[in-house]
Amino acid sequence: MKTLIMIAVAAISFSACNNNDNQPNETTATSGDTAKTGMQSATTVTNSNMAINNMVKAYLELKNALANDNSKDAATAGSEMQKAVENADPATFSADQKKIFADVKDDAIEHAEHIAANASNIAHQREHFETLSKDLYDMVKVFGTGQTLYQTHCPMYNNNKGANWLSETKDIKNPYLGAKMSTCGEVKEELKQRP
Repeated sequence: MKTLIMIAVAAISFSACNNNDNQPNETTATSGDTAKTGMQSATTVTNSNMAINNMVKAYLELKNALANDNSKDAATAGSEMQKAVENADPATFSADQKKIFADVKDDAIEHAEHIAANASNIAHQREHFETLSKDLYDMVKVFGTGQTLYQTHCPMYNNNKGANWLSETKDIKNPYLGAKMSTCGEVKEELKQRP
């Protein structure tokens, strides 16, 4: 009888050990979840980078059109800027990115719309470009950018009140004064490329 009880206990213990092997391992599940989270984080970074890079691309086209006194190309770039902001998906942004984007989104869209709608009024486009430049600067500071940018300052624009813009080069090509004073300005800050 004693042997029979020992065999029964051994069988139950053996059975319990085998059932444990069929259960998902907590460490494995956690590692899998971590891998998924890592993949989601990488996707989030990629999507937020794509959004800001699309905005920067449209903005630089706009800046260059204004620097060349080309209001029609500026209007086209303004329309592209508007689309880039509207198409950005905040669901993929970090908390800090969501906050700054919420703060500037409507303002940036409004200024891009004004630029797009005023292909025959470059002075009006430049007024809206000034505020759009502030909005994009604020976003680039939080989002980073796929390329190095330079915040440049023109001291003479708007009756010597001055204004800033972002540029892809250190070379001054003033979007506020165009050909009248194309080299008026100085680089104030370098915004290094951040993935």
